[in-house]
Amino acid sequence: MLGSTHGTLTTHSRPARVVACGELPRSMVHNASAPGEDLDVSGRPLHAPVPDLDRFFRPESVAVVGASDSEGRPNTGITRRLIDWSERVGARLHPVNPGRPTVFGLPCLPSVADLPEPVDLAVLLVADPLPVVEQLAESKVKFAVAFASGFAETGEDGAAAQNRLADAVRRSGRLRLLGPNTNLNAFEDFREDLEGPAIALITQSGHQGRPVFALQELGIRLSHWAPTGNEADLETADFILYFASQPEIGAIAAYMEGLKDGRGFLLAADRAARNKVPVVAVKVGRTETGARTAASHTGKLTGADEVVDAAMRQFGVIRVDGLDELQDTAALLARARPPRADGVAVYSISGGTGAHFADLAAAAGLKLPALSDAKRAELHQWIPEYLGVANPVDSGGHPVGDWRGRKIIDAILADPAVGVLICPITGPFPPMSDKLAQDLVDAAEATDKQVCVVWGSPVGTEDAYRTTLLGSSRVATFRTFANCITAVRAYLGHHRFVSGYRSPFDDAPRTLSPSARKAQGLLRTGEQLSEHAAKQLLRAYGIRVPREQLVTSAAAAVRAAGLVGYPVVMKASAAQLAHKTELGLVRVGLTSASQVRDAYRELTDIARFEGIKLDGVLVCQMIEQGVEMVVGMSHDSLFGPTVTVGLGGVLVEVLRDAAVRVPPFGEDQARAMLRELRGHALLEGVRGSPPADVDALVEVVLRVQRMALELGDGLAELDINPLVVLPRGQGAVALDALAVCR
Repeated sequence: MLGSTHGTLTTHSRPARVVACGELPRSMVHNASAPGEDLDVSGRPLHAPVPDLDRFFRPESVAVVGASDSEGRPNTGITRRLIDWSERVGARLHPVNPGRPTVFGLPCLPSVADLPEPVDLAVLLVADPLPVVEQLAESKVKFAVAFASGFAETGEDGAAAQNRLADAVRRSGRLRLLGPNTNLNAFEDFREDLEGPAIALITQSGHQGRPVFALQELGIRLSHWAPTGNEADLETADFILYFASQPEIGAIAAYMEGLKDGRGFLLAADRAARNKVPVVAVKVGRTETGARTAASHTGKLTGADEVVDAAMRQFGVIRVDGLDELQDTAALLARARPPRADGVAVYSISGGTGAHFADLAAAAGLKLPALSDAKRAELHQWIPEYLGVANPVDSGGHPVGDWRGRKIIDAILADPAVGVLICPITGPFPPMSDKLAQDLVDAAEATDKQVCVVWGSPVGTEDAYRTTLLGSSRVATFRTFANCITAVRAYLGHHRFVSGYRSPFDDAPRTLSPSARKAQGLLRTGEQLSEHAAKQLLRAYGIRVPREQLVTSAAAAVRAAGLVGYPVVMKASAAQLAHKTELGLVRVGLTSASQVRDAYRELTDIARFEGIKLDGVLVCQMIEQGVEMVVGMSHDSLFGPTVTVGLGGVLVEVLRDAAVRVPPFGEDQARAMLRELRGHALLEGVRGSPPADVDALVEVVLRVQRMALELGDGLAELDINPLVVLPRGQGAVALDALAVCR
């Protein structure tokens, strides 16, 4: 028996940002008001143009402002590195410093106004870059890099200085700025002798990119490194847009401490998903300590982590926790071909090793298909009958040392259900491990399926590892079980995601619906609506509510109960009244006129005692069966409107079983939200209860999303709790609702 109680599930609460959630990244602002631009119903762009960063990474001419060749000065070492880098990329370099005629034998100019030619890139080695940026704008320089610190990462005064810097860049109409608070990583010496798809790297902390950069020493190609720093102008989203459009790039690896603009990030991730380019990211801020530390480093908010996590998942960004996971996952995704199947086969020379790895892989959600009877019979030609070959496959060791070893590997790879073969080698045992490694490499070269090896030796100097395995571009080699499983799960998940990806921005509403026009008249600026008024909002969007009447006398309550039909629920109704149950302002299961009269007097007496001014008492139909859910919308400081669905009722804050998405999203994501719930089985029917009307629940989620998009400027928060989902085919009913206007 379900009463109309109300609890609130708040998914995030963050302070106001320097950059408002609706502010657009600069790469989108230039054309924001262009005729015919594709905008959603709230006026935000649905596509982001790809910034042209070619001349940033491959300039023809470079100016170094503040160049020095005086020994012992920090600028001297930086100048020397920039000269070397310019020579490697074929750029002409012009030192700029009013205090010296030459720098390292190159003519030194007194100011940027004296540059002899248009400059693609200016590197600013000065404590205060603002005056130089203003001069660069007049000189029509395309890009600038500001190394100086002391901006938003230091507090309010620094944030104000950074805003002035950003304003100067914006006024230029052409200049793009990297930094401030950045470093030399963009000008590293990338190996030119490596082949194959490359990893492009984006970091807000340069040192955190070092493990990925070092992958070159393992034969994995890197093409670009963008150290974004405080992102006064150019930001992570700009580089994702650019890298996802470069044919040489197989994966983007990112280390992010905060996001400048949530919408811009989602548009960039959408571009990468459309182009089938994987984005693997470490995003700091899972804990309050991490969020606070990151904010002090780059001056950006990390965002509510559950919203960030959901938004990344929604647009196919692969989130990992460690830098080792970042490098291993990005390396696999960059170089691996699309899988032919989603099944994983585990092959080892030890039953214990195979069982251990298979247990971890299955727990992580990898699919380990049982090999067919015919395949097992084939494998038992070379493997003793008493050893298990169903998957995992245990060779027992001895067949690895002769011709049978390659036969076993080829047979497993030939199974149509197998898309990935993983061979964990927990330790070296030459010559057997040498032969096994070579057979795996040879088999990988002969198949279009992915072969992965876990080399468990802590030494890492063995020839089988350093030469044979790392020398192969077709074998992905890992050092730990966990990193291999993380990477393979991401690899299979990415290809599933992009194979069926349809951009939610393509289907986002572009014009206001008739429901929105009706609902806008119900909003009251800065007020929390009464339950009765909140339900009128729901009705405007076609969300079903119980039969009910608002009454102002005991006699009217009795008449309303007769019309609604016994049993009934009675609730006090007033603006600013959120938690009625806690105040004793709800009565359920009333079956007679006398009970209704008594309940009316009790509710009005309590309200009078509590100093609550009622707009009346609701007499409501009582819904006696169904699954209690909560559906709501609120605003995130980074992403704007968000939609939440979870298990509802009075225990909503205790259970905290909810999923969140950032609009726009489609029906597939709404259903995915339900599958993420720990209590999802309740919707399928448990202990004899019938399956719930999931289709009706999905429809409510999508209608609330429409409200979030159309009423976002006027509606701060909406909670429907409980939304009772009736048995299949009978719909869903919003028993209570809370709406807070902006």
